[in-house]
Amino acid sequence: MKVYHGSYIEVSVIDLSKCELGRDFGKAFYVTRLREQAEAWAKRKGRVHNSDGFVTEYTFYENAYKKCNLNVLHFDNYNEEWLDFIVKNRNPNASSHNYDIVEGPVANDDITQRIFAYLAGEISKNDFLEELKFKHLPSHQIAFCTMASLQMIEWINKKTDLSLLGIDDAIIQFLIKNKKMSEEKAIDLYFTSKTYKLLSDGTTDFHNESLEVIYELIIHEIEQGTEKNF
Repeated sequence: MKVYHGSYIEVSVIDLSKCELGRDFGKAFYVTRLREQAEAWAKRKGRVHNSDGFVTEYTFYENAYKKCNLNVLHFDNYNEEWLDFIVKNRNPNASSHNYDIVEGPVANDDITQRIFAYLAGEISKNDFLEELKFKHLPSHQIAFCTMASLQMIEWINKKTDLSLLGIDDAIIQFLIKNKKMSEEKAIDLYFTSKTYKLLSDGTTDFHNESLEVIYELIIHEIEQGTEKNF
């Protein structure tokens, strides 16, 4: 599936640490399958940062829902479960949830104002949900909440090196087996390491190094205590 992210600049590298708190589905990287919606996001972000805005395109490999061991939450439409989840994540004191990917409708500015009215007791939950059914156009967003989930999305202009994909899988499996790590921790450590940044740098030939050399560099990072900085 082709998906889109609207911002004030092109986003070729996704950094979850730069994502905002208090969003609909929590701190995450957000995309949509609706280009018009992404264009609206881009214009809004562009006005804030004095730019024209930019829509970045990605390929989302939907096998995340079927083949990968990811925790996925899906809302087909505006419903009570969606509302409760939105309210929970908008709470400044909310704890992070354990979903890798969350998909569903957007709470735009108008809807957010009605959420405030609901929370203030000015409108019942049933009446609010009825409003949503009849007064709002279709919307869509996918939130990628973890490093594992980001492996399911790829910048559409990226030239994928199939040999690098093999290195990724091999190193992650090494970490799981030799360092007794969980799959989630191994994925997170590898894709946030300095070694991976070097591997994915298209200006170098580092991916031509042997797996042994690459693995030793990862282990060196761990032994030097850089793991806590990932």
